[in-house]
Amino acid sequence: MVAPSAFAQSALAPTTSLRPAARAEDILKTYQPPLSALIEAAGLDGKISVQVADVKTGLVLESHNPLRALPPASVAKALTACYALDVLGPGYHFETRVLATAHVVNGRIDGDLILAGGGDPTLDTDAIAAITRRLREEAGITEVTGRFLVWGGALPALNGIDSEQPYQVGYNPGISGLNLNFNRVHFEWQRAGEGYNVTMDARSATYRPAVRAARMRVEGRNHPIYTYKDGGEFDDWTVARGALGRNGSRWLPVRKPARYAAEVFQVLARSNGIVLKTPELIDRLPTGATSIVTHESAPLRIILRDMLRFSTNITAECVGMTATVAHVGAVSSLKSSADAMNAWAKDRLGMSSVALEDHSGLGDDSRVSARDMVVALIAARNSMGLKPLLKQHPIRDEDRKIVEDHPVSVHAKTGALNFVSGLGGFIDLPDGTELAFAYFSADMPRRESLTREQREDPPGGQAYAVASRMLQQRLLARWGILYNG
Repeated sequence: MVAPSAFAQSALAPTTSLRPAARAEDILKTYQPPLSALIEAAGLDGKISVQVADVKTGLVLESHNPLRALPPASVAKALTACYALDVLGPGYHFETRVLATAHVVNGRIDGDLILAGGGDPTLDTDAIAAITRRLREEAGITEVTGRFLVWGGALPALNGIDSEQPYQVGYNPGISGLNLNFNRVHFEWQRAGEGYNVTMDARSATYRPAVRAARMRVEGRNHPIYTYKDGGEFDDWTVARGALGRNGSRWLPVRKPARYAAEVFQVLARSNGIVLKTPELIDRLPTGATSIVTHESAPLRIILRDMLRFSTNITAECVGMTATVAHVGAVSSLKSSADAMNAWAKDRLGMSSVALEDHSGLGDDSRVSARDMVVALIAARNSMGLKPLLKQHPIRDEDRKIVEDHPVSVHAKTGALNFVSGLGGFIDLPDGTELAFAYFSADMPRRESLTREQREDPPGGQAYAVASRMLQQRLLARWGILYNG
């Protein structure tokens, strides 16, 4: 009796499963750990804020403490780019001008020559060389009998972006309306017997003019490695002999950018046969001065693309303050300019609690939440053309190797300070879905415990940065699997 029953059940069984076979991507989705588990497994001390949303609908798909405001680091530059694009326009050009208080007569100016900056953060030694060459070849100038005046008043003169940074880091230079070589000077040293030969120059791919606006002395000590003080008309540096080794070089920040640019201009003008007197800084342009030569920067869109790619702080600050001048009519300080951008972001991007203290993200008192950043990214994506300017962010495997031809595409801005990490941008999934996301993490107690000298390369800083980047990669992989339809 048992055998026929068993046979009957077998004979009537369906030839295929009643449940559809699971697709590989569906299986992958079921294996994804919760967001909280990924964050906990990363083992990052401090605070984390994360959110991801659908760009088309604005629907929030996943979040972790999305209202927690943390330092955005250089992710703030994405907001600065939007501010500049909206206020100045993608085709805006910075102008550096040479003016004169008298006409050119037989190659001679019986008056003053003025070098006037327009806030261009990209002006370099090659551009200065081209300007001085045009003075001779196009304007026909061979002699200037009056003064050589220098004006950098298009933007406020700043000694640096963030006062808490180490003195020697090139990413924290002075800023003015007249800048040169990202306001960095090239310091090089070579052992010579018992001492060292040191040079300070404003080098480019073509020129290496020596400068006196920044000066260096080697002193017999081991620590601190560098010291800086205001030398009046020059930057006064010292370096520890015990830290130099045989030879080497590095870029140091310039704190007196207008004087630095003026000295290089004077040297290169002389190479074109134009002898200028000692530069004199002025607070305002003389009335009646006429323009002789005008140098234009690349269009703003190109400047912003490079800023987002290379994360140049001086570019962000000059662009941001220039936008504030155009937006509200004047700028008195970096903080007041950041306040103007904060107000603009609330009005134009729909942010609710953004509180930046600068335009580059270098200052760690700036605060942005993941929610606010995602809201801003979606608004900027739809109205300001931010996404094409963002650098493509690679997808990496668990061994931190780039995965070539990955089906998920990410365009984002990174951000990093000591024990602070950020990433914000867009994810394109294979099915056409587009996501906007923001990630911020910060261990502020650990960061605030650092001395000024430790901040260039703090103990544990690299390990924190690696762990944070690995968490970012796992989040990107998770979202690429979960939200691909």
